[in-house]
Amino acid sequence: MTKLFYKDKPIIGLDISNTGVKVMAIDIKRWLVLGYGSIDLEPKKVKESFEGNSTYLADNIQLLVKEKLIGSLSSNHVAISVPTDRTYTRTFNLPVSVAKKLKDAVELEVDQYVPVPASMLYIDYQVIERNKKEITILMSAVPRVIVDKCVTAAESAGLSVSIVEPGMSAVARLLTQTEDGQLPSVIVDVGPATTDIAVLDSGKIRVTGGIAIGGNTLTLDIAKKLAVTLENAHQLKVLNGLSAGPRQEKIKNAIDLSLKQMVIETRKVMRYYNERIRDDRKLEQLLVVGSGSNMPGIGEYFTNELIMPARVASPWQKLDFGKLPEPARQFRPRYITVAGLSSINPRSIWE
Repeated sequence: MTKLFYKDKPIIGLDISNTGVKVMAIDIKRWLVLGYGSIDLEPKKVKESFEGNSTYLADNIQLLVKEKLIGSLSSNHVAISVPTDRTYTRTFNLPVSVAKKLKDAVELEVDQYVPVPASMLYIDYQVIERNKKEITILMSAVPRVIVDKCVTAAESAGLSVSIVEPGMSAVARLLTQTEDGQLPSVIVDVGPATTDIAVLDSGKIRVTGGIAIGGNTLTLDIAKKLAVTLENAHQLKVLNGLSAGPRQEKIKNAIDLSLKQMVIETRKVMRYYNERIRDDRKLEQLLVVGSGSNMPGIGEYFTNELIMPARVASPWQKLDFGKLPEPARQFRPRYITVAGLSSINPRSIWE
């Protein structure tokens, strides 16, 4: 990674997922959005970009930055997020005695738990907690090909990459600053095709998980079970959802199996945190984010299923769009990851 020549150069966010690309520039001193935009992508073509020589991803980033932008970008230095479902993040404890051989200990952890050879990964780690007996390590590993393809695509659009991180890390950064993220919290990020789950404690991701069920899955469930078009199914999801009304029971029955699978995966992540990471810290809240969080009643659903306070996160109260037209309410959740990326303090990258 090449260091910036000017540490105060603003960082803009570039969120790359399997279903779209978003960009955002924020003046973090005033929490003022200077520019933003998004473009939808076809998952099959994104996969071809990652695995072959297709320029599909690069072409669309260029199109987004040059033609689909609302407002302006304050810099060409970017923080990129790679799809969380393509990354491996773990927190683990080690005895203080191995502190001088951390690199070897981390590589051993990678060999045990990551189903990809270490030689094919970019691996990063940091000590996030320490006491007299143990140190707690946060480790992230990403396939080199994914990072390299994302960086090359961004550079082809005239952008200079300063940092690459999993999407959930960017979400955690924003929630820490806007939603009492210092509390031990469960994050459920419902994207179009996948749901990413993490525990955030003291501003750090402690454990992650995920499932190949997302907002589009729920739309398909409604369309099939209620025998309506995808467009009507989407409207039923975002307008009625799980909120009280004459259609609630039919919609709930249609998506119940998918929602229960999300809950099962969330419980697994919570159990891992409680049993393997911290048995002395009670999880205080669950925050639902992502494009699938715009379904009415989803917070209450998680509250009832997990018997803990759950709600849809709303960091938009802190972000000021100034004179720019704001994204429609139902589209705001899709920008949470890119907002987290663009809220990086440039100096923190080099600390």
